[in-house]
Amino acid sequence: MTAPSTPPPVDPFSPLAPDTLRAIAASGVVRTYPKNTVLIHEGDSGDSLFIVLSGKVKVYASNDQGREVVIDFHGPGEYVGEMSLMGAPRSASVMTVEPTTCAVVGRANFREFILAYPDSALHLIEKLIDRARRATENVKSLALSDVYGRLVRLLTNLARDVDGRQVVPERLTQQDIAERVGASRDMISRLLKDLIAGGYLAIEDRTITLLRKLPPAW
Repeated sequence: MTAPSTPPPVDPFSPLAPDTLRAIAASGVVRTYPKNTVLIHEGDSGDSLFIVLSGKVKVYASNDQGREVVIDFHGPGEYVGEMSLMGAPRSASVMTVEPTTCAVVGRANFREFILAYPDSALHLIEKLIDRARRATENVKSLALSDVYGRLVRLLTNLARDVDGRQVVPERLTQQDIAERVGASRDMISRLLKDLIAGGYLAIEDRTITLLRKLPPAW
């Protein structure tokens, strides 16, 4: 493989820089997928890493009854399928949630890239540590919190300051929320209605605004 020009150093906790993305893409195959395309099936073997160039994907796990729990979402500059670089089975499924373009890089090519650009190896290691930490937090939340507690944690973590208001930038459906907190859609619907009635939040066009601090218990 002919090494591309050296990309700049990357922040381990940020998405990959554009120059780094271009360098990695040069070592793989760029493909565009429509919405709702499953890129990775949980349990399958594989040797490819998917670097998201544009669009968005969700990482999720499901059982035999088809019930899903969403683990995370990733956008441009993020990557999925890194477990395959160690020869391990896929630990979760990955699906596009909007039209998405990825650089699909095989294990051998990615290892060559890492050897050429050790800063990218640091990014991968730090990202894996961060994902492991967040996975531990999610397990603790599922085991130790009730549905309401998990809902509060999700909304609080997602909310961003917009003109002095706490707004969740993602336009989430009730089903989206249910999948993220491991609950039924009906349960989420009831909790949201109660919080709206209590003046704690407002929802307009699927945009959630936290009007005041959510109570620790409901």
